[in-house]
Amino acid sequence: MKEIRDIIKAYDEAHKLGKQTALATVVHVDGSSYRRPGARMLIEDDGQLTGAISGGCLEGDALRKALLVITEKRSRLVTYDTMDDDDAKFGVGLGCNGIIQVLIEPIDETSVNNPIKFLKAVNEKRQQSILVTLFSLQDKKSPQYGTCLLMKEDKTIIDTAPVLKDVLIHDAEEVMINQVSSFKNYISNDHDLTAFIEVINPPVSVIIIGAGNDVIPLVEMADILGWETTVIDGRANYAKKQRFASACQVLVSKPEQALEQIEIDERTVFLLMAHTYNYDKAMLKQLLQKNVTYIGMLGPKNKRERILNEFKEDGLVFTAQQISSLHSPVGLDIGAETSEEIALSILAEIKAFFANKDVQSLRKIKEVIHPRSATLIEEVKLTSKQ
Repeated sequence: MKEIRDIIKAYDEAHKLGKQTALATVVHVDGSSYRRPGARMLIEDDGQLTGAISGGCLEGDALRKALLVITEKRSRLVTYDTMDDDDAKFGVGLGCNGIIQVLIEPIDETSVNNPIKFLKAVNEKRQQSILVTLFSLQDKKSPQYGTCLLMKEDKTIIDTAPVLKDVLIHDAEEVMINQVSSFKNYISNDHDLTAFIEVINPPVSVIIIGAGNDVIPLVEMADILGWETTVIDGRANYAKKQRFASACQVLVSKPEQALEQIEIDERTVFLLMAHTYNYDKAMLKQLLQKNVTYIGMLGPKNKRERILNEFKEDGLVFTAQQISSLHSPVGLDIGAETSEEIALSILAEIKAFFANKDVQSLRKIKEVIHPRSATLIEEVKLTSKQ
């Protein structure tokens, strides 16, 4: 999501200056690549790049092709085959082992089929989005329709698809249910088109209870990741906006009123870092009753057990599922000592949680990092009425 927001910002600035632009999107990968489907890059006619479609290997060639796309005002699908040992044709040693499909779309502010308009719609509300990109993988000379349909979590649909509208909406609904991006190849007498049906989640919202000095690097690192942060503390001399990153919201509040100003969804996490036992306890009591997805709490295990035992003594009984959301002590075991290292440990655990990963060193993983099934293209044979 951070990449999308950076692209929107860069596009708006380029548009004000009268620059022409194009959007490059990785729409499919067969094998290994540095970036996965959904990676995007804005290309300006003066060579300015925002975002990335590789580790730096493909950007130069994509820039040259994007300038042609801008001139012709016509989308183009570009294939990079890094399975070939002879990487010299790219002028670089890619070091990957995959076939990367990149769709480059010209951006015309006056056109309804403008990919930036879709990205802005994705960014408008804190909702999950399903974005459909339609292209011809078999015949690159055929129309490359590009970004053409958006379905929001509230079922709002933005559509400029010139073909297969009903089919695309149906498949977008399926992806919304399954929560996994998919690829479909639609085949009929009239069409042979591939769709990248992409799940785009809102950024992680990190609510930090406590405004001590150890929170500062945590907020800064989360800001780099593009995550949204809110710091809450009852001490006005600690909870000061100027102490934290510009994107951070800072609130002064007692525990009982803290959650009144917070919107909680499935990608909202809470970190209890007040270093005050009673404040942490009061917040945890509220959070466990709200079925928050992830609660991280600083401190040793006996702090956690003491608080939970005191809840029982007060007649508060929480289910195993509710308590499973509590990560205490919070963070991964990376030998963290300093505030910066602890922040890294905590953010890494949150990232692994949302990626549903049982964390271990990559060198110990026997399988490939990215499962090949994730980019499998399902063939859909359409009837004549579709």
